[in-house]
Amino acid sequence: MPGQDFFLILVIGVATVAMALTAVLQKNLIRSVIAFAVSSAGLATLFFVLSSAYAAVLELTVGAGLVAVLFLVALILAGGEEEKVHA
Repeated sequence: MPGQDFFLILVIGVATVAMALTAVLQKNLIRSVIAFAVSSAGLATLFFVLSSAYAAVLELTVGAGLVAVLFLVALILAGGEEEKVHA
């Protein structure tokens, strides 16, 4: 019978993969960036549970940096071109 750690790793892994797929398949840029951030945090949590604290901290640092840049780019792309409505 698998231990409690196995089920924890399985749940975190499935949630991380689900959020990564959501980030790829989402049409809304803001939701995609948020899903990517949650996926990155899930991956860092998985590293931490697997006793790899350095990899977890690196993932959080790089993931947070990437998310910040992607969030800014998404805001620029989403708000940069507004359609003018002629009434």
